[in-house]
Amino acid sequence: MSIRINNLNLNIDDDTDILKNKICKKLKVSKEDIKEFNIIKESLDARKKNDIKFNYCVDIKCNNEKKILSNIKDKDVKFQKDTIKLELKKGNKSLNNRPVIVGFGPAGIFAALTLARNGYKPIVFERGEDVDNRSKTVDKFWKSGKLNTESNVQFGEGGAGTFSDGKLTTRIKDNRCGYILDEFIKAGAPLEIKYLNKPHVGTDILKNVVKNIREEIIKLGGEVHFNSKLEDIKYENNILKSIIVNGKEIQCEILILAIGHSSRDTYEMLYKKEISMEAKAFAIGVRIEHPQELINISQYGNFYNHPRLKAAEYRLTYQSEKLKRGVYSFCMCPGGTVVASASEKGRLVSNGMSYHARDLENANSALVVTVSPGDFKGESPLKGMEFQRHYEKLAFDLGGGDYKAPIQLLGDFMNDRPSTRLGEVKPSYLPGYEFRELKNCLPSYVVEGLKEGIKDFSNKINGYGREDAVLTGIETRTSAPVRIHRDKSLKSVTVSGIYPTGEGAGFAGGIISSAVDGIKVAESIISEFR
Repeated sequence: MSIRINNLNLNIDDDTDILKNKICKKLKVSKEDIKEFNIIKESLDARKKNDIKFNYCVDIKCNNEKKILSNIKDKDVKFQKDTIKLELKKGNKSLNNRPVIVGFGPAGIFAALTLARNGYKPIVFERGEDVDNRSKTVDKFWKSGKLNTESNVQFGEGGAGTFSDGKLTTRIKDNRCGYILDEFIKAGAPLEIKYLNKPHVGTDILKNVVKNIREEIIKLGGEVHFNSKLEDIKYENNILKSIIVNGKEIQCEILILAIGHSSRDTYEMLYKKEISMEAKAFAIGVRIEHPQELINISQYGNFYNHPRLKAAEYRLTYQSEKLKRGVYSFCMCPGGTVVASASEKGRLVSNGMSYHARDLENANSALVVTVSPGDFKGESPLKGMEFQRHYEKLAFDLGGGDYKAPIQLLGDFMNDRPSTRLGEVKPSYLPGYEFRELKNCLPSYVVEGLKEGIKDFSNKINGYGREDAVLTGIETRTSAPVRIHRDKSLKSVTVSGIYPTGEGAGFAGGIISSAVDGIKVAESIISEFR
């Protein structure tokens, strides 16, 4: 047991050592009485721009805890039970073959780690390269426009999240989230991700983190194979028998499909094999870039350049009554860059990325409008995927080929006129850009929704609607366009032995929720098989 204390506030210039003084005063104890002290959560309260504060939640251990609490009547002070690690009870069914995991993003990584920790020695197949070689391949693409369709921003060790901001925020409430953060820290992530309200790792650090976790899986008896693509599955009487990887048939009873949201050829293969799935909603739009200093000033006021404050973020939402659609910012990258994220020839995709320091000149974010199966043509469960492909090709052609992105200044976009020159905001997208009208690579209702949203957001962030803000086309990979149906045991409803997992299966969105889903699937397997 420990004592948890919420709502401890410090002024922006206060040292965290003052926290102990505040705790002692609140609990009527001395510093010597405190045996253990841990910051559980640190968040920033910038609602009053002239009085920015840090808010803390802390846990302490001390002598005579019950006696101390008996004399305290404060709703912000309470007992906190220590976390109890649940022991997984292994099932009785025998396995003739080791479990196989396809995909080594967050879901695949934590499914593999969980199985390896419990002695199941999983085998992982990842179509892309290991993170070091993948980084070289991606860098080459950004500089030259030469795309490797098997190893890129979407495919390879660490998944799509490796080339993003490494955000670790999630809305799900699950005790596995803390375990995941602990594993990231053990693998080299900064300790602060455990208590910051909006933690992030950054692409530069995340690369080493995923590599270290991979080495741990191997040390525990697992295998991780790169440049290894799932090409087919074979089953009889709705029971999985084998898989084909790089032309080789492998006997397989347990297959965790952690394929990510961009494995379109894998979706097509599963559809041909009559695996039950459906089209699902997602969102598409553009990337918007502002000077990071503008966002800092808007969020922090006169304290915008204070050394205690990091690059400011924002999260904006708007509901269009006319269009009956949501408009929102997504994957906001402070001090980051817009990156080319294509995974198919002749189709253009943009995304955002930040390094841990978040110290580059621009802030960027996806600015997207919701779309749903009713917007997609046809009856196939892959119709959302084809919708993405259609607009990605329009964006590719609009940019002139070679993966140059179409861009437009915000003022020109709002007034339906082509841009001819940049203002103060310089686009960060590589391998280059062309001035084009973005309405030519987006549905008309998305264009209308973006305009409505921009007008609303301009009232929330001073300067958001500045005319020289840069819009870069096109953002389409906000989430999977497909959900692969599964039952209560997390198996495919079509084939026993297949476990659709994570964001690519339509059951997660982001690094943490995908990792949680991977752990849940591994736990389901452990509970059934010995």
